[in-house]
Amino acid sequence: MRYAFVGLGHRAQMYVDALLGDWRDTGTIVALCDGNRTRMDFYVERIGQDVPCFAPDDFEKMLELCDAVVVATVDATHAHYVVTALDAGKRVIVEKPLTIDAESCAAIAAAAERSTGSLIVTFNYRYSPRNSAVRRLIMEGAIGEVTSVHFDWALDTIHGADYFRRWHRDKANSGGLLVHKSTHHFDLVNWWLGAAAQSVYAQGDLRFYGAENARARGLESRPERGQGASGLGTDPFILDISADPRLKRLYLDAEHEDGYIRDQDVFAEGVTIEDNMAVLVRYDNRVVLTYSLNAHAPYEGYRVVFNGTGGRIELEVCERAWTPPHAAIDPTAASKEHATGAWEKLVLHQHWQEAREIPIEQGAGGHGGGDRLLLDDVFRGPDDDPLARQAGYLDGIRSVMVGASANESIRTGRPIHLVDGGLRMADS
Repeated sequence: MRYAFVGLGHRAQMYVDALLGDWRDTGTIVALCDGNRTRMDFYVERIGQDVPCFAPDDFEKMLELCDAVVVATVDATHAHYVVTALDAGKRVIVEKPLTIDAESCAAIAAAAERSTGSLIVTFNYRYSPRNSAVRRLIMEGAIGEVTSVHFDWALDTIHGADYFRRWHRDKANSGGLLVHKSTHHFDLVNWWLGAAAQSVYAQGDLRFYGAENARARGLESRPERGQGASGLGTDPFILDISADPRLKRLYLDAEHEDGYIRDQDVFAEGVTIEDNMAVLVRYDNRVVLTYSLNAHAPYEGYRVVFNGTGGRIELEVCERAWTPPHAAIDPTAASKEHATGAWEKLVLHQHWQEAREIPIEQGAGGHGGGDRLLLDDVFRGPDDDPLARQAGYLDGIRSVMVGASANESIRTGRPIHLVDGGLRMADS
């Protein structure tokens, strides 16, 4: 299989390294496409041989060289590249979220229906052993028929803050965290329940990051960015992008080409996304989901609870127990792999029985071995998987539409109704 890449930021590296490493027998990298030559040069060097490099305007020309394309660009541009590649009959692997709004979801759905190609959305959370274990319990009927779900996600001031430094801070680019980040979470619920959303109501606000909140807390005279800031080395919100050689090569050294600033101040003007969100979703199987996301927590993790006619499942995950103040100064501290104090616990409560902790089997690699399972699915194809973890374009659309409907609900103050199996807003 001949693979091409469009979008050469840090998200592309997992797939590039896979094709250079344990999955090198499945295909070769034949072309790269990005608006920044410095970033493409970083990956050409990593690949270790000359690879044709294309500007975005030459994307269709690049497609003539490949069988499959990995899309890892800014979220708002996904639909353009996905539709173009599908219309060329290519195999498409797209980073989550599939896209950011209802209109582009419809365009991708139409392209997928008429295409001879295929599409995979890389929802790596499905492959995490703890999340797979929840799916098995529900499928086995461990708590009978699920009636409600409560899902609470906390992003800390390492991970959460980073969305407010980058292009994600503009909702026009990312769809906000309810699309860019929560697409993972809404997909998990859709997959766990085997159901589609019917109605969505949401509230959200920017309460911590951004210039207005900084002024209200007396945080005046903030720097526009990290490099050259007087507080660099002491302010935990100021990122030292030069401290990480990879980030320096991909972004700091590449600024002169496109002007993209990777270390914007999280308390600067121009933030249009929310940092506190609450969503109420009703599904076509009558399950009700209550969901919350906070992007300035002192620790990172999540808690999800399933109530059923036969009991209750509780999954609690602490991905990072606390946020050291030097994390922004040293970007390598942002890694959650084997973070000190991390833990996870899955408990099954069945009616008239003592609570039972369910063992979670771990594998090698990121996300408890989940990343390796995902990459196997992407590059080798799925085995006979009773959990049906590989996600296609319909899964991608259903997850985006929950987030896009939540955004519309926040904007209008009214509930949004979904039809066609959660694929379309009723009035669109």
